[in-house]
Amino acid sequence: MANYFRGNIQAMSGYLPGEQPGDDGFIKLNTNENPYPPSPKVYAALRKAIGASLRLYPQPMSDDLCAAAAAAYGIKKENVMAGNGSDELLSIILRSFVAAGDRVAYPVPTYSLYDILVEIQAGVAVRVPFSEDYAMPEELATQDARLTILCNPNAPSGTLVPLPDIAKLARAVAGILVVDEAYVDFAASEGASAIPLIQQLSNLIVLRTLSKSFSLAGMRIGLAFASAEIVAGLHKVRDSYNLDRLSIAAGAAALEDMAWMKRNAARIQRSRQQLANGLKRLGFQVYPSQTNFLLARQREKNLKPVYEELKRRKILVRYFDAPGLRDCLRITVGTPREVRALLTELAAIQVQ
Repeated sequence: MANYFRGNIQAMSGYLPGEQPGDDGFIKLNTNENPYPPSPKVYAALRKAIGASLRLYPQPMSDDLCAAAAAAYGIKKENVMAGNGSDELLSIILRSFVAAGDRVAYPVPTYSLYDILVEIQAGVAVRVPFSEDYAMPEELATQDARLTILCNPNAPSGTLVPLPDIAKLARAVAGILVVDEAYVDFAASEGASAIPLIQQLSNLIVLRTLSKSFSLAGMRIGLAFASAEIVAGLHKVRDSYNLDRLSIAAGAAALEDMAWMKRNAARIQRSRQQLANGLKRLGFQVYPSQTNFLLARQREKNLKPVYEELKRRKILVRYFDAPGLRDCLRITVGTPREVRALLTELAAIQVQ
């Protein structure tokens, strides 16, 4: 059957998501989920949405969700498009702008789904290495790429590129710039988002997700912000009815309770500092994170055995068997109790 696939699909490896254990006994710090529940308004909206109307198709363009996003972020509704998670929006963007042989540039290491999406389109991935401190490489702007992607804050490092540098990059690149802001709500300053720049920069697309800071990973809700012209073009590629009635209702309710999200983000920021301090005491190098996870490194030491021992002790973290990351663990910031449990087990493993 393999012969029926396109050659590039047959040759590629699929995206490998973080493990989702069936055993509830795990402390799960491997997929950057929020340890706190969504707003009570989300539950109320879902209860209201569950009824006879489920037999009907949802709003084709997720109007209620996009209106709530426009109000929350101070832009017009025509500058917003909703997706089935920001992953679907990335897929739509690649399908919209990248043909076979087109160049797609992004700094690495970063979110590995970018590689997969470029391969699906038979594009050319231009992987520009980050510097040791994960500062944005200047070469990123000069790659003559049809599409440039910047994960900001970056995964897996958690580091943040300042807004003036993003504006400069957008003006310098040859094509479209996508800024993937899945984690920006966890940044220390509220002025870190590039959404306001879409009014000035016609080639900029900013992506957000409600999976992380809004605690809605199970609902799969993403948002794209761009000029009205870009949004209209992306709608041509978007699948019809790409969000269901429950996701539209839940997302709109979450966006109408920004205070709840910000309180939870502040709790995670405090636990992030607790986790960072503890890891440093255990001899890890910890990158300055503006996300809900930390990248912890022990130089030139393969940390796969540590990952495996933590898993045996029912704590899941993320290990990447990839160049430049084998001496690292990416650790989601959990509750204070979960952070203490992780640090206790790591300390025990270190002295074995």
